[in-house]
Amino acid sequence: MHPNAQLLTDFYSAFERKDGVAMAECYAKQARFSDPVFPELDAREAGAMWRMFCERPGSDLAVTFDGVDADDDKGRAHWIARYTFPLTGRSVVNDIEATFDLADGKITRHRDSFDLWKWTRMALGVTGTLLGWTPIVQNKVRRQARSQLDRFMRDKNL
Repeated sequence: MHPNAQLLTDFYSAFERKDGVAMAECYAKQARFSDPVFPELDAREAGAMWRMFCERPGSDLAVTFDGVDADDDKGRAHWIARYTFPLTGRSVVNDIEATFDLADGKITRHRDSFDLWKWTRMALGVTGTLLGWTPIVQNKVRRQARSQLDRFMRDKNL
């Protein structure tokens, strides 16, 4: 296995174990993360985001992954997160494609791609079904997620 494929396997194995600290250690200091909810995070924020997901009290988060592939510079993986969205109690199965830029045994850029409207339909129910495709709802989801991350980082002194 290529060392960068092992890095990504270690990253997702840590996620399966809900070890956000180990996930954060896979990022280079200058790393960047983006996905449809968190469009631009630096390495510190991305590490805090994974910790927040892993450490959420009462979380039923279950993660599986496959399709890990990497070479000297690039990587990819497919992963699925299953959990109950805490604000609504609705079940979510989020199917995600990840791409990576890699250097010196660390992740320097991580992009997760998923259908945000599909996510809003699962997480928000009728509101997500009817309005989840609109910028108003999608931006509200982003603002709420950012607020939760900022609060988590303050509470944990990150």
